[in-house]
Amino acid sequence: MNAMMRAAVYHALDDIRLEDRPVPEIGPGEVLLKTLACGLCGGETMAWYKKSQPKVLGHEPVGEVVKVGDGVTDYKPGDRLFVNHHVGRVNSHWSLRGHFTRDPFYSSMKLDPGGVCEYYRVTAQHLAMDAHKLSDSISNEAATTIEPWSCVLSGLKVCNIQPGDTVAVVGAGFMGQGFVHMAPLFGAGKVVSLDFSEWRLEKARFFGATHTINPKTADAVAEMRALNNGRLADTVIVIAPFPSAWDQAMALVEPGGCLHLGAPLPPGTDWVQDGHKAYFDQITVTSRYSSDHRDTYSYIRLLEAGRIRADDAISHRFGIEDSAEAFRMLVEAEKSLKIVVYPHGIPGKEAA
Repeated sequence: MNAMMRAAVYHALDDIRLEDRPVPEIGPGEVLLKTLACGLCGGETMAWYKKSQPKVLGHEPVGEVVKVGDGVTDYKPGDRLFVNHHVGRVNSHWSLRGHFTRDPFYSSMKLDPGGVCEYYRVTAQHLAMDAHKLSDSISNEAATTIEPWSCVLSGLKVCNIQPGDTVAVVGAGFMGQGFVHMAPLFGAGKVVSLDFSEWRLEKARFFGATHTINPKTADAVAEMRALNNGRLADTVIVIAPFPSAWDQAMALVEPGGCLHLGAPLPPGTDWVQDGHKAYFDQITVTSRYSSDHRDTYSYIRLLEAGRIRADDAISHRFGIEDSAEAFRMLVEAEKSLKIVVYPHGIPGKEAA
């Protein structure tokens, strides 16, 4: 019989259970990792995104190798790794056109059984495509930002930001903070954060926003023109998954600019715009689902160079026994950014 471990299991938005699960068995070319920490993703609160349940929470872990399968020579017990939960192929139709994440194979590859558990298995394909030994300069908490903020980096790559451009980010949750923080790396001049929460807008200023707008208390279009020499934003990135937020974002794009869709609407949601205006204003609309191995590599290099304030993005820490409370905070999405769960206990905190 396999050894057992604890795992936080999603049954419904209001039903997260701590369950005993078998420690995964590994095969040739595979690795077993002890989970050091795992971030919670806002996408896990989208009930429509859960194609099956019950399901072990988490896809943003950092782990320590505890066992390697036959044929594994690049990794050994004690190595600290980040392994992306989805990985693609190098020779598929989609990959050869630069769209690794649209290959159906990509989303079929998952960590076994997830991230908010004491141990997880990664396959030979994971190790070949998107596994990285971490230097001592990257903390475990910073490592939990690798998967989500690599997605931010992936999105910024397709926005065609020019040096000095004004970039607006609609939505200032954890992902919105990432866009604010990294837009200057692509040449952004003014970076404007928009959100209904003054707490989040304060965080955005910390992460590099030059200006903030609260659409609840101000006319966002008028404010944008006032701070930008009468013009709207050259690039607008919308993270809030609501049609009204997408409408607001479109209204903020300067003719000739780019609207980047950084989060999905629920399936079947119509989003209607003025086609005449979109055509003559020459608005480019982009989107980018998830990230691939190229984005992961770039983001880790930025972490190593000290260009990313990843540790400052961690707002809350929980032990695995409090996973339900951690998920409740994630769902409420009030005064929190990245929430991290520690399956083996929060470092420096004695067990009760």
